[in-house]
Amino acid sequence: MVQFLTVFNCNFILFAGQRTSVQRCLCQGPGMNMVRLQRVEKIEVFSPSPSCDKLEIIVTLKNGAGKKCLNPESNFAKNYIRKALKNRG
Repeated sequence: MVQFLTVFNCNFILFAGQRTSVQRCLCQGPGMNMVRLQRVEKIEVFSPSPSCDKLEIIVTLKNGAGKKCLNPESNFAKNYIRKALKNRG
């Protein structure tokens, strides 16, 4: 019985000390492939970070229509980022 408790306690300490890596990404799933630019109020780009290892693009829509995630792998997003970087510098 004492051996069982000792083994149980050792296993408990080992597994309780392990942390699970929880991602705190803003986007769940791949996101939209495109959005009409006339409806866009602003676009925010979040680089990968310790809290989320994905590139995230958040689109805020006009007239209080909310926020949507844009798929960073879509042609629309790639073209938008390329044009924004070109205009920036």
